[in-house]
Amino acid sequence: MDAFHPRGRDHERPPQSGALRVLSRGATDGIAFLYPGNVRASGHRPARRIRTDGGQMTLQGFFSGLFGGSKRVDLWKRFERLRESNSGTMSTFYKVRDLKTGEIHGLKLIDRAKAAPVESRYKGLGKPGEGEVGLQISGPNIARTIEWGESMSGDPFVLQEFVEGKLLHALISTKQPLPPAQRLDVVRQAATAVAAVHKAGFVHRDICPRNFILRPDGRVVLFDFGLTVPDKPVFLQPGNRIGTPNYMAPEVVRRRQADKRLDIFSFGVSAYEVCTLASPWPRGTTGSAALAHDTPPEPIDRHWADIPPPLAAAIMSCLAAEPDKRPPTMEKFLASIARVTV
Repeated sequence: MDAFHPRGRDHERPPQSGALRVLSRGATDGIAFLYPGNVRASGHRPARRIRTDGGQMTLQGFFSGLFGGSKRVDLWKRFERLRESNSGTMSTFYKVRDLKTGEIHGLKLIDRAKAAPVESRYKGLGKPGEGEVGLQISGPNIARTIEWGESMSGDPFVLQEFVEGKLLHALISTKQPLPPAQRLDVVRQAATAVAAVHKAGFVHRDICPRNFILRPDGRVVLFDFGLTVPDKPVFLQPGNRIGTPNYMAPEVVRRRQADKRLDIFSFGVSAYEVCTLASPWPRGTTGSAALAHDTPPEPIDRHWADIPPPLAAAIMSCLAAEPDKRPPTMEKFLASIARVTV
């Protein structure tokens, strides 16, 4: 099974030095420094609760609502780079080894200059950065964020668990269908992951098969919170057409007010593809979402004739052009397929 490296949105050359902020979460200790209590470690200032209601952030040294760190250390003295993968427009992802503990992690480095224009849209709103968001979302189907901070040059980084497996996108691209029971299992796990994001008070905004990994043991993991914002109207104003085009909800494409149900639409397209290896609409630069206002999606049972009717109905309901016609929550979606078997 191939090693997985979460895709970056953006590319930067590895900085020669970096900084670590003591904002971390262990495997079992929950969020260590995001809650009140004036916990101190390694001489760092204690972190305080992150506000997701549009108010000003209380974290000290926060960079334009993105990332921050008060003490800077050399990342490349702490970590050994094992592999670089998935360079994007704003970040690069590395598989690294902690030279002190020997543990393997994923290290995402974000180009501060390239990220600034996107983040400037939220200036003054107290938008949490990707690392802070990741620390607040947990569950068996979520890639665990360990730490976040910034390099000596001010470029943010996020340290997370390194997940072995294959992207759902890669599996779909092979046109080799999963066994029916595994299709159902993958859909359930992916839905559980999206539900965890929403439960934590966020909207992911880029739910698509490229952001899910299927591990060799069958566990599905959602990663990449680079576009994630608090589930508040101020962060979801019309005009921010952000996401992967073929998975964008109609309200996003049409620049209308949106909420967490945009993720439900994107999930529906992803689930449709997992089950059928086909897309509900023709693919293009503006994607299926643009057509969803005027053209109904192709019925899923045309591609999977024996799909259980409750599963078919649940997935198709996520593809409704009008948000009010979709399941109101991912929990409702999960409840609708709770008794489905194949």
